[in-house]
Amino acid sequence: MPLIILRAVFLMVAVAMAFRLSKSDLLASESVLLPWIAFFCVLLVAIGVVIADIFMKRKALDTISSVYFGLIIGLFLTYVLKLALTPVWPEANSYIADWIQLALGCVVCYICISILIQTKSDFRFIIPYVEFAKEIKGLKPFVLDTSVVIDGRIADLVETQVIDNQLVMPQFVITELQAIADSGDKLRRNRGRRGLDILNRLRKEEIVELIIYDRELPEFAGQSVDQKLVLLAKHLEGKVVTNDYNLNKVAKLHDVGVINLNDIANSLKPIFLPGEQLEVRILKLGEEFGQGVGYLDDGTMVVIEGGRDHVGEQVLATVTSVLQTSAGRMVFGRFETLRS
Repeated sequence: MPLIILRAVFLMVAVAMAFRLSKSDLLASESVLLPWIAFFCVLLVAIGVVIADIFMKRKALDTISSVYFGLIIGLFLTYVLKLALTPVWPEANSYIADWIQLALGCVVCYICISILIQTKSDFRFIIPYVEFAKEIKGLKPFVLDTSVVIDGRIADLVETQVIDNQLVMPQFVITELQAIADSGDKLRRNRGRRGLDILNRLRKEEIVELIIYDRELPEFAGQSVDQKLVLLAKHLEGKVVTNDYNLNKVAKLHDVGVINLNDIANSLKPIFLPGEQLEVRILKLGEEFGQGVGYLDDGTMVVIEGGRDHVGEQVLATVTSVLQTSAGRMVFGRFETLRS
């Protein structure tokens, strides 16, 4: 409703301006059609502005702020330059002076707007260069690694609405995914295509915002993809999301936060205490004599003493200990009885 009122007032003001222009001395001539032509031209321009505003559904606030803030700085600098050049300013010929000032203003405004548009990713524009927001840790952006996109679980995690942070996909990671998708090896090609499908899935999600970061920072020169990810996360004051163990270590060396999906998956697995009982199907023989090995639904390995003779059977076991390793959690138990 406020937009409708604003557009109606804008059109009313445009009609008033057009009427005043048609009656002004500027258009006083013997031609009767000239005032009417001017009236309808102003009206058509106003209607065109309103229609363009209606059809532009998504407004880039940072770009708009860059333009108007660049204009303000450019006009101010133009005025300062004019004052500085006063001793050589051609005041005698105001016509030449006006054109010099106009050209100087255009160049300075263009340079200011161009610089701000190219650096808008480094700032948040609501009031120029100022953002009123609570300092909340969850606002840090998440920079996605190649491995986590190919893995695909990040999309499932987003759908649970646990993540509301901005997701950042660097262009160099997309390039690496495209190279994998174009590989001659069938397995690598399928993995690359899966990663691109996951990206498209994330872009369609309304729960989070996925942006493509296509800027090349000066620090990126000659660096590997993993090093670029760490440098970008540090530049954006964000965190790296990965499944790569080595990247995890490198990021921590640079004091950059890391979210490892494997660690998240392990932390969500059920906790078993010694003495509790669980059901599991023994699938294979263990490494030690008398051991049988089975797996829970979440992939947790269960090693059962006395289960060697019950491969392929559903058994009831009592938990004796739990071992947490970098590869995941292992549960050790003792065979109790068969389950039908």
